[in-house]
Amino acid sequence: MEEFDKLIGSATPTLVDFHATWCGPCKMQGPILDQVKKAVGDAANIIKIDVDRNQELSGRYRVQSVPTLMIFKNGDLKWRASGLHQADVLEAQLRANMD
Repeated sequence: MEEFDKLIGSATPTLVDFHATWCGPCKMQGPILDQVKKAVGDAANIIKIDVDRNQELSGRYRVQSVPTLMIFKNGDLKWRASGLHQADVLEAQLRANMD
């Protein structure tokens, strides 16, 4: 949890994917996140949080459906959405939060 807080507290935008291994749309979101990471490189962080293994963290952010995607910068929640999202949408949201 401490490492998570440090990462989202960074000035670098961090996209967090709250997912579950049993979730079909979550499995489809994975390759899309890989594509986004290639597009933005080190200008943003992308991390995946398994809601079943990280129930305390999922509870803190009131994740009720998966996938739930969030973008943090300097510890502030900048964007949040549930469901499958395409690479262009995620990349645009990340770039909107880059300095």
